[in-house]
Amino acid sequence: MKRIFISILFLAFYLHCFAQNEIGPEGEKLIWVFLVLVLVILAFVVFFRKTAKSLKSSKKPLLKIQKVKILLEKDKLYYPDSIKLKISNAGNTDIDLDKPLLVLDNFWLKRKFRLKGSENRIFYPLYLEKGKSHTLQIDLTRFYIHDKSLKIFPKAKVFVFNTKGKVLGSKSVYLRKTLIKF
Repeated sequence: MKRIFISILFLAFYLHCFAQNEIGPEGEKLIWVFLVLVLVILAFVVFFRKTAKSLKSSKKPLLKIQKVKILLEKDKLYYPDSIKLKISNAGNTDIDLDKPLLVLDNFWLKRKFRLKGSENRIFYPLYLEKGKSHTLQIDLTRFYIHDKSLKIFPKAKVFVFNTKGKVLGSKSVYLRKTLIKF
């Protein structure tokens, strides 16, 4: 289709090049140039109408935007026992989510944990359709049972990845009172 457009444009300019040596254009040549321009315009209209119909009929978006909204909620204001992670797909395409990363932060020390699921059920990798949301209840007492020193960590942060390893978003929450107010 592109070759046809290039050849039509070449013919339109080809006729114009031979008319340079003449003083005035003849009526016959003006009609031919006008007809060629009309044909080029009609070809563009037909071509773009077909592509517009094919774009409307396809379900895939032109630009695939992977965007998530993350919400972290504590069950208590200070010293919570669990955190609720809610992930909403705000993009225009479906997303494959990988295991979220929970980072407990003590300003100098960081402990990282991959979250596979909750209540001995494995959820990830998870296919999240556009407009849908997923909620995960993170029980912090399970982490505190294995390592008692984690109770003094004041901050928790969750990173959400897609299956290709790209970070889609993160959210943090303070678990303890600190001297620094943000």
